[in-house]
Amino acid sequence: MVFIKSLGAALVTGASQGIGKAIAMRLAHDGYRVALNDLGHKRNQLEAVAEDINQKFGTETFVVPADVSKEEQVEVMVASSSKALGGLDVIVANAGIMGPTKPITELSMEEWDQVQQVNIRGVFLCYKWAGRDMIARGSKGRIIGASSMVGKQGVANLGSYAAAKFGVRGLTQVAALELGKYGITVNAYAPGAILTPMSESSFSDHSAPHKDLPSLPPFAKLGRPEDIASIVSYLASKEAHYITGQTISVNAGIHFD
Repeated sequence: MVFIKSLGAALVTGASQGIGKAIAMRLAHDGYRVALNDLGHKRNQLEAVAEDINQKFGTETFVVPADVSKEEQVEVMVASSSKALGGLDVIVANAGIMGPTKPITELSMEEWDQVQQVNIRGVFLCYKWAGRDMIARGSKGRIIGASSMVGKQGVANLGSYAAAKFGVRGLTQVAALELGKYGITVNAYAPGAILTPMSESSFSDHSAPHKDLPSLPPFAKLGRPEDIASIVSYLASKEAHYITGQTISVNAGIHFD
């Protein structure tokens, strides 16, 4: 176990697996006390992540199951995390779902709404309540959201997902403008082809991703959750104070901004 001087406290949503888990582990490594969120039925996974963090870093954790699409739950999630960990300095609105892969002419309203509820409504609610908490405490914090390469370049048959992830970019810009006067920065990350439990079924051959992604540069491999965690680590740091309103691409060159 390595004991690290605390840099403050961070809340990570969707932290039970994949990118969220990698972000939580990295922020704990960096020295943050970490609140871990996901849906209620994933509590055991969250507890396992918390135990892993404690064993490796001796860092304080707080497990806080909640549905990020429900405002009353997000309000309680933020307030309880802030109280338990002595005030939030960072929130990473990472939770998201892929949704159906089908043309927009075949999407049902239920399918559309499900993706929007988590991927954009959930980010909005995290931004809102984290912003309120940081303003009330005078914290010059960091708010970070999850967009996607599909939030910068539309992909056929991913209409609901693309719309939500494009929305995160716009919301991030607005939040950065509104919260900047309080010393709060707001940014997002846009992952490319990252191999996670949620995305692995999208790739027929993990060792040859170009079969499914012909636009992936010849030199590029599938990314790992840790590749996203590294940019979040920087955006959460003091060194990133001059960056706000940005959505940072992490995609091995699959497309350029």
